[in-house]
Amino acid sequence: MPLFSLIDDLLDDLSRPGMPWQVGAIAACALIGWLSVHLVRVWWRRSHGQEGSPLRAGVESVARVAAPMLVVGLLTVAKTLLLKHHFHVNIVKAAIPIFWSLAAIRAVFFLLHRVFARRGQLGEAFVTFERILVLVAWGAVALYITGLWPDIWDALDSYQLKYGPKAKDVVSVADILQGVISIAVMLMLALWAGAALEERLMGVQALHSSLRVALARVGRAVLMVGGVLFSLSLVGIDLTVLSVFGGALGVGLGLGMQRIASNYVSGFIILLERSLSIGDMISVDKYAGKVTQINTRYTVLQGLDGVESVLPNEMLISSAVQNQSLSTRAVRASTRVTLAYGTDLDMAMPLLAEQAAASPRVLAEPAPGVALSRFGPDGYELELGFWVGDPENGTGGVASDINKRIYALVASGAIKLGYPSIDLRVLDTHITAAVAQITQPASNSPLESP
Repeated sequence: MPLFSLIDDLLDDLSRPGMPWQVGAIAACALIGWLSVHLVRVWWRRSHGQEGSPLRAGVESVARVAAPMLVVGLLTVAKTLLLKHHFHVNIVKAAIPIFWSLAAIRAVFFLLHRVFARRGQLGEAFVTFERILVLVAWGAVALYITGLWPDIWDALDSYQLKYGPKAKDVVSVADILQGVISIAVMLMLALWAGAALEERLMGVQALHSSLRVALARVGRAVLMVGGVLFSLSLVGIDLTVLSVFGGALGVGLGLGMQRIASNYVSGFIILLERSLSIGDMISVDKYAGKVTQINTRYTVLQGLDGVESVLPNEMLISSAVQNQSLSTRAVRASTRVTLAYGTDLDMAMPLLAEQAAASPRVLAEPAPGVALSRFGPDGYELELGFWVGDPENGTGGVASDINKRIYALVASGAIKLGYPSIDLRVLDTHITAAVAQITQPASNSPLESP
């Protein structure tokens, strides 16, 4: 049996004088590999890396993969030198696939984190998946080292499944497993390349934000489709079988996937025609807020209260959308104030405009303006209008700041607010009539007998 043969070889190496050389070679290669990568990482941090930058995070992740890869290379050289001096190398042979698997696991985790991690956090389900993946990987390494893997693979290859009317239309379980692994690896690489392409495009400020998102989405879709087709061709699957999948997809679209397909098409229309951009302040139906994400199926709208709404893209195409920052980001807001009758408007109106202009978020151009709306029952009703250049931060704070500045003018006596008043003369007339009616002589009463 291969397992007992491996054990006999390792026990035989332990009894030979070359055993310390193998152990020393493994320890030296591991120490040199990790120490070299650590020194390069420290040098990069001091010379190029900035705290929290994506480039530094990428270098850190690559270094985690580079360390075991360097150890594998050093162990290969050490095995060659030991064989040249006629030493047994069974322990070194067992150590090489272990470090290979460590490098592969770290590379897979780097790609998974790069693609699926949102805002630097991973869910519990993803962490559980990583643990299962680690167990499967180390189990495969154990089977390879013990020599049991060829027997298991031959057993899987001998078990065949029929999938067509012809006698030759059979596929083995090993082929299916190889195809699944190939597709998974190619999809992972395609998703990683798509994420890298998206970050690269998002950094190109010369392109419109919607065009950048559209190119990133199209690039990711092309990479995924190309990766699947390439992996299928690698395992020997005829690509003409995809015509069956295309027919099933057409039936699915006809039966119940129209809305999903409509949302995807609407998403690309929004991105290509640039009617919406990330950061725009929009209002649609009963939702209002800032556009934070434009995906191919939905758009995320963040309100000023922090609540995020996920809107289907079809809703943004078929409904009327109010975009406050389509052609310009400047938004007009206003506040109203009532001044008492008798106030010098030629003096008060410029004074109110100065209070709006003094607010930090109010734009100097267009300049704030004051208009006399109407003559109200309590005084002159004035509207103070101003323009804000960052509507995504709301206009309530600006209006509050301006109102506080106006209150300072009232407190200093520079202006006087109008207050509701009652004409007491009208009230006195009614009281006089009521008292006269009550105090009429009893002789005038029609009920009194003569």
